[in-house]
Amino acid sequence: MRIKKTCVYPVIIFLCLFFIFPVILLSQEPTAIKILDDKVRTYLENRRGTWRELNVPASDGKILYDLIIKNNYKKALEIGTSTGHSGIWIAWALSKTGGKLITIEIDAERYREALANFKEAGLANYIDARLADAHNLVKELQGPFDFVFCDADKEWYKNYFIDVYPKLEVGGCYTAHNVSARRGMGRQTEQFYNYLKRLSYVETAVNDSGGGISISYKRPIK
Repeated sequence: MRIKKTCVYPVIIFLCLFFIFPVILLSQEPTAIKILDDKVRTYLENRRGTWRELNVPASDGKILYDLIIKNNYKKALEIGTSTGHSGIWIAWALSKTGGKLITIEIDAERYREALANFKEAGLANYIDARLADAHNLVKELQGPFDFVFCDADKEWYKNYFIDVYPKLEVGGCYTAHNVSARRGMGRQTEQFYNYLKRLSYVETAVNDSGGGISISYKRPIK
């Protein structure tokens, strides 16, 4: 029996619309995301080894990036921008989760350099950079936040945590830099870490692979 061509064409169109085209589309990363990824990756590679001014090493930036991606965090706060290395890693992750970063820096020169770095990396739209004293601004911010990275004055670490904790969502993550058992800690940082370990409502661990990062998750109230 011969099949008329007019009967075959609708079948081919149906297969293309519902089976073939969707598979092709799903196998391709969205162009805008790929372009941004390539830009950020190239920027970080070109800047490798050039970050000064109290910036985190790339290995710690990757830890922050992975935490945000893994937990799909969207509302991030950074206390201590410096010139923007950690903020770039955080914002890069947030560009994938649909989030945004508020970052605070007290030094005007570092703040201006961070703004330029954010723009050059292609991530300025994902960052709300504030030139302010974090001692005051952290108290004023409304939140809520689901991810926090603290890398500012170590003697104020405990105060920052106390101010932010009520604004941190359950399941949210509070991280702090230069908390490392392997590398040793300064007096203020060690006091902060011992304070975290005594808290029953957070679960804290330390990643020692880079400069040391304490990672604390907010537990639900039972």
